Amino acid sequence: MMTGITVMSGELGDIFWDLAPWITYEAGYDLGCSIYIANPSSTEKEFSLIARLTQGSVVISEEALPVFGNSWFKVVPGDFIKLKGALRFDDSDCNLAILLIERETEEIADSVVTVLISPESAGALPPSWPGTSIGTSTDWSMIMAMMLPVMMIGMIGVVANSGKKKETVPEKEPFKLLPPGREE
Repeated sequence: MMTGITVMSGELGDIFWDLAPWITYEAGYDLGCSIYIANPSSTEKEFSLIARLTQGSVVISEEALPVFGNSWFKVVPGDFIKLKGALRFDDSDCNLAILLIERETEEIADSVVTVLISPESAGALPPSWPGTSIGTSTDWSMIMAMMLPVMMIGMIGVVANSGKKKETVPEKEPFKLLPPGREE
């Protein structure tokens, strides 16, 4: 018997979106995104979305996001819905979390997080990974550790190609000019 691969792993529900782990965001502007809500269970579920902004462990704001004009929305068993829209906040240099709340248990079923960085704070390099302090620093040892496998594969390819015999291509004959035709 063959078992299928399960992408959705949460018991109560799953949430995904198309935002990067950190983005440059100017407070007061729209932040467009697509959010996917999945119901991996065998029964219909009702969900709500909460947008939460935090700096460290301090909650800056928390508000319900209406879906189809309502606080709660349903997702049929084994299916998902795609929500397209824009979010707007009065703050930046903080963490944005979208919480998926399951109605029956009133638990957080899943969440997605991104770091909102103001253009002034962004600088040239990305901040550290979400969940750590916001700042720009370059860890060259980490960069080199990521580059090493790529460089090794490239070197193996060069060595493997150097042992091969090169095929010689026979020289082509030069073009022959046809004699001038009969003139009449």
